Parts: sequence; C-alpha cells; structure tokens
Amino acid sequence: MARPRSFDEKQVLNAVRDQFWDAGYAATSLEDLMRVSGLGKGSLYAAFGDKRQLFLRALRAYTDDSHRSLREALAEAPRALDALRMLLEAPVDDSGVRRGCLLANSTSELGNADPEVLDHAHRAYETSTALIGDCVARAQREGDLPADTDPIALARALLAAQQGIVFMSRTGLDTATLTATARSLAARLLPDHSG
Repeated sequence: MARPRSFDEKQVLNAVRDQFWDAGYAATSLEDLMRVSGLGKGSLYAAFGDKRQLFLRALRAYTDDSHRSLREALAEAPRALDALRMLLEAPVDDSGVRRGCLLANSTSELGNADPEVLDHAHRAYETSTALIGDCVARAQREGDLPADTDPIALARALLAAQQGIVFMSRTGLDTATLTATARSLAARLLPDHSG
C-alpha cells in the first residue's frame, strides 16, 4: 500500500514557483527544486512529474492565483474606474515587482521553444482581458467611461500598459518615476468623463 503524502502540495508548489520566478526555468536545476521543496527526487517526480511538468503546474497555479486576485481587486472597488486606475498603479506598490510577472518572464524565456507555455500565456492574457473588460463595462454603466468605448480594446490597452510598468520596474526605475508613469497612463487611457 502506498504511503500517504506527508507534505503540503500548495506549499511545495509555491516554493517551486518562487525558485522558477527568481532564477528562470533553464537556470533552475533539479537540486534547486529538491532544496526549495524539501523533497527528494523520487517524491518530487512521483507527486509532480518531471521538471517541465512541475514548472507547468506551478505556472498554472500562479495564473489561477493572479486571476483570483484580479477578480477580487476589480470587484471590491466602490467604483469601477477606481479599480481600473488601481490596476495601473498596483505594480508600483508591490515590493516584489522587481521580479516581474512570472507569466511574462516565462513566456519571454520559453514561448518560442515551448508551444504549451505560449498557449497557456495566450489563454491567461485573454482571461485577464475579459476580467478587465467586464470592469470597463461596469465603469460605462456607472457613467465614468463613454458608452462608445470598446471594453475589450480598452482592457487590452490597460493590460499592456500594466505589463509595461511591471517591465519598467525590473530595470530599476525608482518608485516616483514609476508612479508618475502609471498616473500619466491612467490620465490618457481613463480620462474622467463623469459630470
């Protein structure tokens, strides 16, 4: 009879995710994964498969967590327009932002060589776009954005701007410059149309 697992799968996936996030896929060794997970090779592979399968599981968990957080943040704001502005300024306030976005980092590193990573990234960005688009539509209903705004087109522009701020933060730009950039983008993409 097989022994029950004596580890927290989410905790292991989080540790592995952080290793891939900090070092990248190629630079992460099996020894690194064993060290951060606290598991031996046999346990790691039995539970998660090989390095690539483990990476894909960690990436999917990261994306699921990101979408859950985005959905909550957009829904919690009293006004949708404030939520959309927060979307642009949030990366500036995140102390871990210098790591960038795991999905964007992984797509940059592996997208050309791994169609599964590219497909996952495409689907993830489409989900993010849909969530932001729903918030844009809410801002229209609240009278804060023009009725003729295309919610998906604006959502894509906001997502591209947000990812650009995340990327710029990785270059070492100071918080004041990043904040000014985020506010400038918000003023252009989300002008105040309320009475």
